[in-house]
Amino acid sequence: MSFNKIDYRYRIYSDTMLDSIGPIGMITHQLDPTLATQINYHLVNRRRDYAVSEPELLDVAGFVRDEYRIRVNMDRYDSGEGKVIVEQSVRGHDVFLFTDVLNYGHSYQRYSKTVTMSPDEHYQDLVRLVQATRPTAARVNVIMPYLYEGRRYRRTARESLDCAQMLQGLFALGIDNFITFDAHDGRIANAVPRKNFETFPTSAQILATLFEKFPDINIHPSHFMIVSPDENSISRCIFYASTLKVPLGIFYSDRNFRRVNGQVFEESTRKFLGDDVRGMDILIVDDLMDTGLTFLECASYLKAQGARRVFCAASFVQFTKGIDHMHQAYSSGIVNGVFATDMAYRAPEIIASPWYYDVHMASDLASLVDALNHDASLSALLAPADGIEKLAQAHQEKYRKLYAQDLGLGHDPRQLALDI
Repeated sequence: MSFNKIDYRYRIYSDTMLDSIGPIGMITHQLDPTLATQINYHLVNRRRDYAVSEPELLDVAGFVRDEYRIRVNMDRYDSGEGKVIVEQSVRGHDVFLFTDVLNYGHSYQRYSKTVTMSPDEHYQDLVRLVQATRPTAARVNVIMPYLYEGRRYRRTARESLDCAQMLQGLFALGIDNFITFDAHDGRIANAVPRKNFETFPTSAQILATLFEKFPDINIHPSHFMIVSPDENSISRCIFYASTLKVPLGIFYSDRNFRRVNGQVFEESTRKFLGDDVRGMDILIVDDLMDTGLTFLECASYLKAQGARRVFCAASFVQFTKGIDHMHQAYSSGIVNGVFATDMAYRAPEIIASPWYYDVHMASDLASLVDALNHDASLSALLAPADGIEKLAQAHQEKYRKLYAQDLGLGHDPRQLALDI
């Protein structure tokens, strides 16, 4: 039985009957091994569930497997030059190349010294993977959670537009789809306007983890606020605030110019625009936590203004200057928790920190691969507003019950309305 002859109803993502493009082949060598294993685990379980309801799928070569990952050799020469050898056939496969360009957990020997992989090296390895798989694969898809050079998306001086060049280069090599998460600025899609470029939000997963770890958060508008740490993140925070129906605050840069001895100097002061934060729980949201210092500056101000608790959420964390300052902020009660996805490498000391909470994305990545393999609609993943509203309603109902039990009030909604 061939893939284009399958007659089964695939209603997980769409009401239409969709066929698989071909056998799935995932190359996950550039990911953290734990995440790669989890993605494969969830994908295996999904396909087994389909086979339970549709036993004829077991007759389709490659549809139900114990391992969807393709073995590759990406060892480097002692000089630092890279190479890629795909050790299994990908002929006719729907190939998914996963790339974590922030994965400094990968290292190699260069001139007898151990060095960590840089984002540039990870990107060049991705190019090699595309070149090695494109000639025989049915389709090549790139899933790059953190968008390489995503902060270099516009020209303000004589500078390179690295992100645009990267996207144009990959599509020129023949990739079919490019998937990323929470791009710094979604307008980068204009670099490849006729190509399949998608950026997915992580808002629903972050909020689900926040509510799970802190069930006592009251998301009533008088108790909870979303805050943007700068002007660049305002659109992302507007989505959070409007979906949860809570207030929005923003830190903005107040710039002044002064002249000294004929030279003009710019002075920038961070100021807060928003409602009174006294007694409120605050969620500061951004796409990337680089050093974490901007988050801490904002959190310190909010705590000084009387905020009850401050949580920080970013799609990706790096802590390029270490985590001692975050340890100190947590010990001082300035920050109560940091939330970030597990799609980018986090050092073991970050994961083990009492203030850090992983937002697990393996199941969502497996669903994404599965949906793309059937050319199914991705609208539910691209626009999770309905899911967030249901999540918020369910959380607030749990909060009301928890609050009622703590006060010994039972579940009288009239009494709860007075107390919450």
